Amino acid sequence: MTIWELLILLLVAGVCGSLGEAIAGYSAGGCLVSVALGFIGALLGRWLAGLLGLPELFTISIGGQPFPILWSIIGSALFVAFISLFSYRRRYRV
Repeated sequence: MTIWELLILLLVAGVCGSLGEAIAGYSAGGCLVSVALGFIGALLGRWLAGLLGLPELFTISIGGQPFPILWSIIGSALFVAFISLFSYRRRYRV
């Protein structure tokens, strides 16, 4: 994998993580967190799709490695929703 393929992979994972955060309605952090959520979402989404016997619908190949776009977005949205259940929410008084 070249440096350009790695950068494209990080960009795609960041977009998928950001979309997952937007779907879940909770932001867990910044740009690096979105990239991590994209990768975690890809692992979680692919695992859930395998358990349910669902096909990989939208997969792109980056550096010879498949990256499941749809399952990454769905997996990251589920992971962010799970994180938001256990995170501390601040209440502001005016």
